[in-house]
Parts: sequence; C-alpha cells; structure tokens
Amino acid sequence: MTKQFKRTTVTSALPYANGPVHIGHLAGVYVPADIYVRYLRLKGEDVLFIGGSDEHGVPIIIKARKEGVTPQDIVDRYHTLIKDSFKDFGISFDVYSRTSSKTHHGVASDFFKTLYDKGEFIEKESEQYYDEEAGQFLADRYITGECPHCHAEGAYGDQCEKCGTSLSPLDLINPKSAISGSAPVLKKTKHWYLPLDKHEPWLREWILENHKEWRPNVYGQCKSWLDMGLQPRAVSRDLDWGIPVPVEGAEGKVLYVWFDAPIGYISNTKELLPDTWETWWKDPETRLVHFIGKDNIVFHCIVFPAMLKAEGSYILPDNVPSNEFLNLEGDKISTSRNWAVWLHEYLVDFPGKQDVLRYVLTANAPETKDNDFTWKDFQARNNNELVAIYGNFVNRTLVLTHKYFEGKVPARGALTEYDQTTLQEFTGVKQQVEQLLNNFKFREAQKEAMNLARIGNKYLADTEPWKLAKTDMERVGTILNIALQISANLSIAFEPFLPFSSAKLRGLLQLEAWSWENLGSLDLLATGSTIAPAELLFEKIEDAAIDAQMQRLANIKVENEKQAYQPAAVKEATTFDDFMKLDIRVGTVLECQKVPKADKLLQFKIQDGMGTRTIVSGIAKYYNPEDLVGKQVCFIANFPPRKLKGIESQGMILSAEDADGRLVVISPSDKVTNGVSVC
Repeated sequence: MTKQFKRTTVTSALPYANGPVHIGHLAGVYVPADIYVRYLRLKGEDVLFIGGSDEHGVPIIIKARKEGVTPQDIVDRYHTLIKDSFKDFGISFDVYSRTSSKTHHGVASDFFKTLYDKGEFIEKESEQYYDEEAGQFLADRYITGECPHCHAEGAYGDQCEKCGTSLSPLDLINPKSAISGSAPVLKKTKHWYLPLDKHEPWLREWILENHKEWRPNVYGQCKSWLDMGLQPRAVSRDLDWGIPVPVEGAEGKVLYVWFDAPIGYISNTKELLPDTWETWWKDPETRLVHFIGKDNIVFHCIVFPAMLKAEGSYILPDNVPSNEFLNLEGDKISTSRNWAVWLHEYLVDFPGKQDVLRYVLTANAPETKDNDFTWKDFQARNNNELVAIYGNFVNRTLVLTHKYFEGKVPARGALTEYDQTTLQEFTGVKQQVEQLLNNFKFREAQKEAMNLARIGNKYLADTEPWKLAKTDMERVGTILNIALQISANLSIAFEPFLPFSSAKLRGLLQLEAWSWENLGSLDLLATGSTIAPAELLFEKIEDAAIDAQMQRLANIKVENEKQAYQPAAVKEATTFDDFMKLDIRVGTVLECQKVPKADKLLQFKIQDGMGTRTIVSGIAKYYNPEDLVGKQVCFIANFPPRKLKGIESQGMILSAEDADGRLVVISPSDKVTNGVSVC
C-alpha cells in the first residue's frame, strides 16, 4: 500500500553558476519539477519547492582565472542571470538561494562535523600532483597531458574530451599544470572519505527491493553501480574556493563540491524557514522528491542518501524522477560550443512565448531516453496544436458568446445525446491526467490535457452553433455554455503546464475560484456571468522566425568548425626503428556494442587472424555499433592490455579526426587477410 504523506519537499538540481541556463536544463529538470509542484498546489497539498545555484568547484575557478576576475564575481553574475531566467519561465520556486551563502556554509560545515564526530569518515593519505611554482595541489581539471588511449594532446586529468575515456591524473603522459605550465610533482596529502562500501548493503535493499517503482533509467543505473561494488569517495579536496573543512589540520582544504552541493537543498530550506525547516527534512510524514538529470542519478540515489543516513536524523528520498538528455537539431547540447538555445536569448526572439517553449519541451520530454529539439517541430507544435486546437477552440467560443449573448454566459438547456457523449469523454480527463502526474508521466499528462481541447474543438465543429443561430438560439446557448465550461476546465488542466496562458484564460473568463477539485465540473461559470472580449491565447509562428534560428545555428556550426580545424603541430622527430615497434594490423569486427554507463565507448570483438580480441574505443558518438560489424579496421596489436569501465581492452583501433571533430575509423580500401601488418 502506498504511504500517505502530510507534505512534500521537492528539490531540483542546483544549476552550476558558470554560465546561463538553456533548454536542456529546462526540459530535463525544471519544467517537470514545476509541473509537479503546481499540480500539488492545485490539489491543496502542502508542498515546498527548493532551488538554488551550485557555486563551488574547479570550473568556476578556471572561468574566473580566464576572465581575470574572482570566483565570487563569476557566481554573482550567473546566479542572477539563472534566477531571472527561471522566474521568466514561471519556475515557481518557494526559495532560490545559493551555496556561497552564509547559511549554506554554516549548514554544510555542521553536517560535515556531525559525520566527522560520529566517525563516519575514513582518513587516507595519497600522492597527488602539486604545482611547485604555483604552490598548490592541482585539481584533476588543472592537469593536462597526452591521453594514454588516443594520444591526443590536452587531455584533462579526469577525462580525454577527444575519445571520451575517463582518466586519472596519473594516467596522463607528460602531465603539465594548467596554472603555470610546469611539470607537477607528486606530493602526499590527506583527505577524508565517505565509505560508500559500508553503506552498500542497506542501499541495495532500499533501492533494489523497496523502490522498484522508480523510472527504469534510474533503477538501472543504480543497480549497475551497486553490482560493480561501491568504493570510498573523497569528501574534501585541496582548493582555495569552497567551504573550508571544519576540523583541525585541514588548512587549505575545502569540502568537495559533490558533498557540499546537495546540502544546499537543506540550507536553502533553512534560509527560507529558519524555525520550521526540520519539518521538511526530518519528519517521517514528509515526502522527499528530487528532480534531476541523468548525470546526477548516482549522487541523488546513492551518495546523498548515504550522507543523510550516516547523519541519522534525515528522511530519504521517496522518488527521483530523473530525465535523460535533450539534444538540439540532432546534436548534443554543448555550452563550450555555444550549441544551445539560451533561455534569456529565447525571450528576446520570442517575447511572451514562455508557454510555447514549456509546451514543446514537455511534449518532447526525454523521460526515458534522449530526445531531440528541432525548430521545425517547435513551429509545428505551436501552429498545429496550441494555435489550431487549444487557441482556436477558446477564441471561437468567446467570439460566439459575445456575438450572440453580449458576452454573458448563456443558460444550458436540455442536452442531446451528442452533448451527453461529449461530456462523458470530457469528465474522464481529470482522472487520467491525475494518474499520469502522480506517476511523473508529464509528457502523457500534457497530451491528455490537450485532448480536452480536442474534444471542445470537435464539439464546436460538429454542432455548428453559427448555423443554428438562425433558427434555435436556445440550442446555441446550450452549446456555448458547454463550450465555455470546457474552456474554464482547460484553464485548470493546463495550469501546471502552461501557467501564463492559464492565467490569461482565467482572466478572459472572469474565473475567480478554482482548484484541481474543480476540474471536470460543468458549473465553473455561472449563467449570466460576464466574460471579457476575446483575445488570442497563442499566435502563429511564421517561417521567417524559424529560418532566423536555423541560420543562427548554421553560423555557430561554421564557426565551431573553423575553430576546431587547427592541424596539430608535427610532433618531435622519431626514428624508423621506433615506428616499427608499433604492430599495426588489420582485423574484422565480429561484434560491437555500447559500453554501459559510458556514452562515448564501444566494445569490439575483433578477428585478428590468430583468434579474437576485445578492444574498447571512444567512437560511440560517431557510429552505430551495428554499422561496424563486418567492417575491417586497423588496430595496434601490441599495446599492453588496459581496463576501461571494467573491460580489458587489448589494443587500440586507429581513427582519423576530421576538421569538425568527427572520428573516422581507418580501414583498408580493399579487403585483406585478417592479421596482416600495416607498414
């Protein structure tokens, strides 16, 4: 039996304050969260919606260093921009604060100290890279070098962005400090770790046995991590930007951003409700729901719950409805490549059309798999659905009411069989929308709400009151009364999805008292009450506006290609003997599949002329696995085996990088015998 709660705490992932927010953020986290919160409020439930900016971490320091300003300057700028963008799009937070606040520093420090005093951390000493010229330890992103996998220069200490391989700083060839350019040295340092392995038994039962109702993508990713076995995770790091570790002997160390950021949900609640915040975080009668993107699943389903459990007084999340990623015109949204639709820029080009974007992003919500936003689909959904169905129905209803009844709600007379059939369809919508929203199926719920407008549109088209006006005004009055009641219901059904349009429609109908309970009622508007003159709820978007957006993206793509195509300098001279040490051969791909939890990696089974071997390669972005089966490829056969995501890779497939960054597998032009050497 599903537990009944007295209240609900809803959190949305804290956006990183080193840039503006784009449609991927809105679709993945904030619109779904806002839909759910608005729905609960409409039902009269006690709900608190918590948001805020994540303002610590290395990327912010790097951006500040590049611009010659302080990290505080960076977060102040983007916190304001992000907060304003959310407000502009109707994301109805009860509080939107930040992790650089005094309240957050205090709450996060106290949280760490509580776990420290309880002995929940382990201390470990390790060797990390240290920049002697700069006089500081280097975070992973402050270390660059040659990737040991694809041998690209400029790989970071945590990942090679060319081949997508996850790295450790110690993996890099010829590492250099991104601060001074000097070669770093290894130096011992002490840090505190949260022993996730200690929490694995209860996490396994809590998630895998007690939360099978979670979305398959969430449940599956958690199961994968648990099946691989959890490892201790550092909660501190050597940095000068962040929350100082509040224990003796921790000078120059701050709380790791992954540890500090989720505590921001708690500190933001305390900032809003200093006297009653614990009710929302510690009372078993409170339900906790996290809205996040798929890159945050592990932190919110495994790491943060382990932190809360270790502290001992907090409730655990009841659900974590994570979305997948939204692409733009078939390509991954990228901040660094400016391949995005930024919210603050959208409102310049499409003023007053916040609800259009909310509608399209919900209709294309990446709830179970990555989805795509295209400008043509944006235009089509606006023109063919919002304008032609919803807007058209409401506008015709209001126009006809003013034409035939001077803007007053006419009386409803006897109902025909067709009226009864229409109303039966109509009254079932509330239950269906409610069930879908309760199960976090926002895309289907919005579609069902639009079906209400379809019912109304069809009803007007079939009954044709403009023709009946010549002979039967009583019948016209009944038809328009029903159409007006459906319009009033639309303002409630769409309130969670399209708050601006719903507010405008309620104003036109002079509808004052309304709640979710009213949805489905045929008496929302009293006979004789006055409605305002008709105004369009939605406007058609012309081709020129879409063409301008497509041209902007085309210009960005050209600019990215120009910047990307910078042929690397010829490497230092080598010898024929050194080249001959590489055993490059040709083999045939027998099997190919994606590596779980690694978007960029493919696992190959190669027939190499002597048998078979497994090779892992970072080309998943550029090939479908099935397209490579049967293809002959060139590979280096004498690389020492290396584990990637737990898979032993026995060589390296050769690829060429095109000017646009695309990797192209090197193959012989004619078929040759497997195992022959390339010379």
